[in-house]
Amino acid sequence: KAVPISLHCWQGDDVRGFDTAPSKPLTGGIQTTGSYPGRARTPGELMADIDQVLRLIPGTPKLNLHASYAVFNEENGGWVDRDKLEPKHFAPWVEFCKARGLGCDFNPTFFSHPKCDPLTLASPSEETRQFWISHGKACIRISQYLARELGQSCTMNIWTGDGFKDIPADRMGPRMRYRQSIDEILSEPYDFRLVKPCVESKVFGIGVEAYTVGSAEFALSYAAMNRERCIPLLDNGHYHPTEVVSDKIPALLAFFPEIALHITRPVRWDSDHVVLFDDETREMAKEIVRSDALRRVHMALDYFDAGINRISAWTVGFRSWQKALLFALCMPHEELKRLQDAGNWTELMVRQEAVKMLPFGDVWSEYCRSCGTSEEGWFAQVKRYEAEVLAKRG
Repeated sequence: KAVPISLHCWQGDDVRGFDTAPSKPLTGGIQTTGSYPGRARTPGELMADIDQVLRLIPGTPKLNLHASYAVFNEENGGWVDRDKLEPKHFAPWVEFCKARGLGCDFNPTFFSHPKCDPLTLASPSEETRQFWISHGKACIRISQYLARELGQSCTMNIWTGDGFKDIPADRMGPRMRYRQSIDEILSEPYDFRLVKPCVESKVFGIGVEAYTVGSAEFALSYAAMNRERCIPLLDNGHYHPTEVVSDKIPALLAFFPEIALHITRPVRWDSDHVVLFDDETREMAKEIVRSDALRRVHMALDYFDAGINRISAWTVGFRSWQKALLFALCMPHEELKRLQDAGNWTELMVRQEAVKMLPFGDVWSEYCRSCGTSEEGWFAQVKRYEAEVLAKRG
């Protein structure tokens, strides 16, 4: 119940944000599919939608913001470009979080912007690269502001879609520039107890199918060489289809005091489907619990489905990860470890299969009740909110 899970704001408006034209295309390896009605169009609408989700989920949520969700108004001087963002542009979100007892994580937005050429931190253009470095430094300052104001650490994730559509002639050059850019961003002063910068990898994306600068090897190596100022982030959609993040979690916990997760559901590739209570989701949660790492892993949801009701997408995903954690906490891990260490693989298989049939649903229902929500009836509230609010947005 007390384990914080970050609820990503970008599910509510299909990763559009509020700092560029509403009709802008998504670029940088990002794509959202679907046109379900009711997308949030303003900060107020997005906050109202998040409030509705908070009524439907158990546990301890945090908010997760992208820099593109800055709120510009007369009080803070209006619009500025991403390299000039300041904490004041996120004051309305701080007010929102304080009123609801939420912490807040943060992400620089290195995509969907005219200054993507198409590269950002890896660009050979020094002007472009410096623009995005300034953006990253601004996000460090904003993350420190969020952590201090809300009294919870802020995980600040560095991810870019930098890469090439076809086979490059130079793979080393972009990576060296990317490395230097991250070094410059992290030279901005911050308290590592409050701000947890992460480096996230990606295997490929739309328009960058042949080569991604921030590959798994690059991101993990950078985090390993800079443990005193950043941590690795694993997104379970950012690996080849036969790789599983559940196996990577204990491998990294053997070396890193803290790691971060972006929890999604890839279908054949990084498609960011709504998280379900499926096999890999459960295995990821099991590895966290088995490793006694509930306080060492920073957990955040990361998906965006524009083809279904967005409130339902948020709620199903959050509840699914909560279910996975609770299921893992119900497992007889010590007994299963004993069987493995004794080489009793026959009984281990029998016990692991038997656990699947235990009445976990009753435990989950009781957990929801103890949190003041329920497993039954929440979708009726979603449909009512759709009819009364979302359907009127046009």
